[in-house]
Amino acid sequence: MKAFQDYYPEDTSYCYGCGRLNESGLQIKSYWDGEQSVARFVPRPEHTAVPGYVYGGLLASLIDCHGTGTAAAAAARAEDRTIDSEPPVRFVTGSLKVDYLRPTPLGPELELRGTVTEIKPRKVVVAIDLVAEGEVCVRGEVIAVRLPENWGQ
Repeated sequence: MKAFQDYYPEDTSYCYGCGRLNESGLQIKSYWDGEQSVARFVPRPEHTAVPGYVYGGLLASLIDCHGTGTAAAAAARAEDRTIDSEPPVRFVTGSLKVDYLRPTPLGPELELRGTVTEIKPRKVVVAIDLVAEGEVCVRGEVIAVRLPENWGQ
């Protein structure tokens, strides 16, 4: 199954967090799991904040890119079309809120679960929990703004 991010047009596929064409990036992959979106990521040693724990900026990046990917997929779903249909459905971050609830351990797989809390033609709000070993470590909210059809021209 292809991830939401796999459907992005090439000109919007270089993001450090989720761009499939950025070989040095994180290449986050998000999918539907019922009404929620899910992404999984295993932090590497270079993502260390202090020994044994993940750098908070990485966690914010995961929430950011999972949120914008979820927004694109949710907007396409709401418009009763596929995410790869024309014109492209692509969102960027309008606002990112991140609450660090507990230190996130380095080593185990992290799971991000997104829930769309608001959807409008130009804006989608996604609430995201980042979980490690069954514990919610970070909560985030992404307000994603739709790129206009003529973006980049």
